[in-house]
Amino acid sequence: MFAVGSLAVLLAACKGQGGAGPVKIGLVTALSGQSARSGEAITRGLSVAIDEINAAGGVLGGRKLELVRRDDESNPARGVTAARELIHREKVAVLFGGLDTPVARAIVPIASQAKVPFMVPWAAGTAITQNGTSPNFVFRVSAVDEEVDKAMVAYARETFGARRPGLILLNNPWGESNEKGLKAALAAVGSPLAGAERFEPSDVDVTPQLGRLRAAGADALLLVGTVGPSAQVVRSLDRMGWSVPVVSHWGPAGGRFGELAGPNAGRVTFVQTYSFAGPITPTRDKVLAALMAKYPDIKSPADISPAVGVANAYDALHLSALALDKAGSTDGEAVRKGFAAIDRYEGLIKTYERPFADGRHDALTEKDYVWARFEGDAIVPVRRG
Repeated sequence: MFAVGSLAVLLAACKGQGGAGPVKIGLVTALSGQSARSGEAITRGLSVAIDEINAAGGVLGGRKLELVRRDDESNPARGVTAARELIHREKVAVLFGGLDTPVARAIVPIASQAKVPFMVPWAAGTAITQNGTSPNFVFRVSAVDEEVDKAMVAYARETFGARRPGLILLNNPWGESNEKGLKAALAAVGSPLAGAERFEPSDVDVTPQLGRLRAAGADALLLVGTVGPSAQVVRSLDRMGWSVPVVSHWGPAGGRFGELAGPNAGRVTFVQTYSFAGPITPTRDKVLAALMAKYPDIKSPADISPAVGVANAYDALHLSALALDKAGSTDGEAVRKGFAAIDRYEGLIKTYERPFADGRHDALTEKDYVWARFEGDAIVPVRRG
């Protein structure tokens, strides 16, 4: 009996020290279509972080991390199918995903039911983390809509003197959520609203909606849309000859906006969580060097686009590795508690101090936002005077 018991203890110890093979990290994101560039950016951020962690000995006493990806095509139904496959067939320890808010929201109940931590490195919908589940298995290193909405209103007022902005919003749950947030943010500062207009993802002409906002006296536009639809807003403004300032959520950064919007893409100022052209830090230099060594198309910081996909994913993966080590296993409930137990991490975006303690599930706040615009195909930070 002693020998059998000793063997069981030995096997358990080996499992925690690399005997069980790699720890799989799942990724559900857009790998095709207009947002594929963002999905690739997330992939690159995860891959560089995994390379670093594996080179340093892995997690759980020596187990390597392995990335397993699936394409959701920005479609919630495909995202759910991919999430189920990664959770139940691939047995991922942490599921990353949610480039698009509707996809992320569709995945939340799948991950919650399976008790697998779901880490969101992009989608900003407030309800993704504030989802009403208990215990909550969803964590995020990204922007949050309700905070972005406040920041958009403040930026439009401070930078462009906007006092009567209009809203131009994608007609989907993300646009609906931000309409509520933007109206609340405007009401909080006593700013009247010129109007709120919605447009469809397939619209190629938004001049009717924009015309109504111009007629209502809008002195700035607050835009919420993904890459292609946001580009159509710019094209429609060009056709109208209306040079109104445009302050946007970060949808334009998700793909080929500079190409699709045309020569006036730079008229749109949008929120970001990070820019490689920003402050130079040791972590920034280390990640930049790793990206340039791993991906031949990256010759300079300007080639890392969108930077937020890389930066958010990089920091989120390191935080996930810390949670795994805090948990001491790949058990989903233990890893969930491991996130809450993280003390400090010197990341790429910032130094995180107890990012998920005290019931928090969003590691970034409005203090971590920066503003940017397109110059050609490159995203560059906007210098605020």
